[in-house]
Amino acid sequence: MEEKSNKTVKTKSFQFISRWLHTYLSMVSFLIVLFFAVTGITLNHAEWFDGKEKTEKFKGKLPLEWVKGDTSRIPKLSIVEWFRNKHHIQGSLSDFIIEENQCNISFKGPGYTADAFLSRDDGSYTLKETKLGLVAVMNDLHKGRDTGKKWAFFIDLVALFMCLVSLTGLWMMVYLKKKRVNGFLLLGLGALVSYLIYFFLVP
Repeated sequence: MEEKSNKTVKTKSFQFISRWLHTYLSMVSFLIVLFFAVTGITLNHAEWFDGKEKTEKFKGKLPLEWVKGDTSRIPKLSIVEWFRNKHHIQGSLSDFIIEENQCNISFKGPGYTADAFLSRDDGSYTLKETKLGLVAVMNDLHKGRDTGKKWAFFIDLVALFMCLVSLTGLWMMVYLKKKRVNGFLLLGLGALVSYLIYFFLVP
């Protein structure tokens, strides 16, 4: 009798923990999941949001001593910071290619690119900055493209949250005796429908 009582207590404890985790993890991740759901639609229908691109071009000159002479002595950091301060460049440095007569510098961020072409003969440059709009920023955040390691870690964290929400939901269903059978039948049906959609609709 005591063993049965202990088992009942453990069962109720598991139920309570599962319900608590499912409820609060769902609330913590609600807006994040909504963001990834919405951007799933915007990614699938990118043509709906075309025409939001904004491009600007700039010209100027850098100190000639920065680019003349020995290739190994070109102060990359100073040049990058100069562009950031002068033109308020966003994103992270993607490429800094040094050639015989010019340097090609690229910056990339979510929904953003900036490309500078710098002459080593006289220090002159042209800069093309492209902003693709809010939807493009959101789409790149969804994909983790040009967002850096910290955002990639955040995406992993979101994925972990979503897994925990799903697993605690399933764990709760185990203890709902009246709904357990129907719940798992619907789970199996959902898996089957998903597979059939994949099988018949995906080339």
